[in-house]
Amino acid sequence: MLYLDHAATSPVRTEVLSAMAPYLTGVFGNPSSHHTAGEAAANALEDARARVAGVLGMRTGDVVFTGGGTEANNLAVKGIVLAGLQAGRRHLVVSPIEHESILESASYLERFHGVIVTRLPVDETGRIAPTDLSAALRDDTALISIGHANNEIGTVQDAAALSAVAHAAGALLHLDAVQSAGWLPLRGLGADAVSLAGHKLGAPKGTGALVVRGRVPLEPLLHGGGQERGRRSGTENVAGAVALATALELAEADREAAAARIGAATTAFISRVLDRVEEAALTGHPVHRLPGTASFTFAGVSGESVLLELERRGVISSSGSACAAGRDEPSHVLLACAVAPEIAQTSVRFTFGREALPDDAPDRLAALVADAVRAARA
Repeated sequence: MLYLDHAATSPVRTEVLSAMAPYLTGVFGNPSSHHTAGEAAANALEDARARVAGVLGMRTGDVVFTGGGTEANNLAVKGIVLAGLQAGRRHLVVSPIEHESILESASYLERFHGVIVTRLPVDETGRIAPTDLSAALRDDTALISIGHANNEIGTVQDAAALSAVAHAAGALLHLDAVQSAGWLPLRGLGADAVSLAGHKLGAPKGTGALVVRGRVPLEPLLHGGGQERGRRSGTENVAGAVALATALELAEADREAAAARIGAATTAFISRVLDRVEEAALTGHPVHRLPGTASFTFAGVSGESVLLELERRGVISSSGSACAAGRDEPSHVLLACAVAPEIAQTSVRFTFGREALPDDAPDRLAALVADAVRAARA
């Protein structure tokens, strides 16, 4: 079985399991406890915090460990905007192609707190123009929340340019880097807050972090014992924090090599699918895209039918975000990119992991895709 749905989740790396195991067994103390067992856990937690901060080029105290990417995005959007309300800033900017955790957070703030939300347009490749962002900003803009790389089509935003526009207007920028971490450099982008999720990197599900600059006001969403410097109460998942730090460091260590290797294979695969499959169309940006993401529409055939035929042939892929699986509606991402609803429902996404691929993998996989589409159309 060939698993090509790494954008949904990836298997836990053996190195990560080894690193976290001691904090599930021998070093099991509560890091808030003032005794030897608690202090050992607290030391491991702070070490993990420093390691995550080091990869992003931010300060150790900037790291807030969370229960995953969705929580990190909720904390960024709600936490920063709610804090901004105290200073009279009630304007939020997002794009229509964001992950549901950002879009639903924006809708919540709009409905229950009177926040004014601007949803920026994207072009047909899913990119945001810095000029459009500049035109949308106001004196009371609290935050711009943007996905560094889209989880469905893989389009990568010009984060540095968007950050420059935001800061010139006195606004803050949050980057959802759940998909881009481990594939793209995260240093030097100018973001004020960055979301991470461990299970995209080889750590277990339920691990994540929001890395938020210390000067940024942040209203906590979880109240209680004041853990995470008062920004996220609850007993910390020490093993999960160690796992996230380990997975992030491992991914960063071979990021350039992996991106080049997988990117070349994905580019070859895209070319062959477009050559061999009638009415196949690539979605997302042809150049500014994640190295391992290839998303297509196949006009005239249901995407779900293609997925079933692919699985019969030993290939596991998806029709888009796992968080939106099971819905009948066309992808909101593709609709925002001006894809017609009937075409959007034909989409299939292939997302590669970091494992080495045989030289003939793009050819063999494209042949399987062509065969699956033919069978689904029959």
